[in-house]
Amino acid sequence: MTKLTASAAVAALLALAAPAMAQNIIVVAHGQANDPFWSVVKNGAAKAGEHTGATVDFRSPEVFDMVAMGQLIDAAVNQQPDGLVVSIPDADALGPSIQRAVEAGIPVISMNSGSDVAADLGALLHVGQSEYDAGVAAGQRLAEMGGTKGICVNQEVGNVSLDQRCDGFAEGFGHPVTVVPTANDPTEVQSKVRAALESDPEVDTVLGLGASLVGEPAVAAAEALGRDDVMIASFDLSAGFLQAVADGKAAFAIDQQQFLQGYLPVAFLALNAQYGLMPGGDVPSGPNLVTQDSAAQVIELSAQGIR
Repeated sequence: MTKLTASAAVAALLALAAPAMAQNIIVVAHGQANDPFWSVVKNGAAKAGEHTGATVDFRSPEVFDMVAMGQLIDAAVNQQPDGLVVSIPDADALGPSIQRAVEAGIPVISMNSGSDVAADLGALLHVGQSEYDAGVAAGQRLAEMGGTKGICVNQEVGNVSLDQRCDGFAEGFGHPVTVVPTANDPTEVQSKVRAALESDPEVDTVLGLGASLVGEPAVAAAEALGRDDVMIASFDLSAGFLQAVADGKAAFAIDQQQFLQGYLPVAFLALNAQYGLMPGGDVPSGPNLVTQDSAAQVIELSAQGIR
């Protein structure tokens, strides 16, 4: 009998472990192309593809557009992938397309938004956080820190998940909260936050719904006015906002670990296609509050597109 070398033995084992045919997973997300948050989700999905051998196709509309997103889901269904990952910011708009995928026998997992409607639409499970509960947690913490009047800066009005964040914040804060709508533009955000702080000096608390698009411009607005009394917190992470937290210029960031929202659904669907494996319930990816004590630890990973 011929003896195998160590390298040949490893190669043989890898050949046996490799799937007979690579799985094809399509991800359709609502995130806008200029939002760094979604680049981290995409990085997670790509890494899961590397680890499982699946082919991952990540798609999203250029702007927040539910009609365009529904068309992307319909196009994915026509391709009959081994699995479909979707975010669900608007169940009324996207529900028919998602149900069409389920009826076609395509396994669907939702991520990021839609935890409250995913099961009703036929998704196998949801990977994400409860946006309302995360907003409540943020509001409670900011009230404990002394906040008495707040604004919630929403860069995507109409996105149900972001609306839930502001609603939860108002509930947990227990003091007056005004929603400030903006476009997905840091320059406009900074201008509107500055205007809100100038028009009402009693506003001492700002909650942003995205770190780079809202959190960082909010910090800049407060600094420009010399308002070091204003507490600023934000959903999600960016290297710049984490540095503001580490420097004491911002209160905290709310981390939903969006890398996992891209990674886990792809990994689950690949394992399902290959072995019929699937977790038995939803997977909470957050929330976790990143404060001054812990911010420095995740800055490097955020800059790498992982946190």
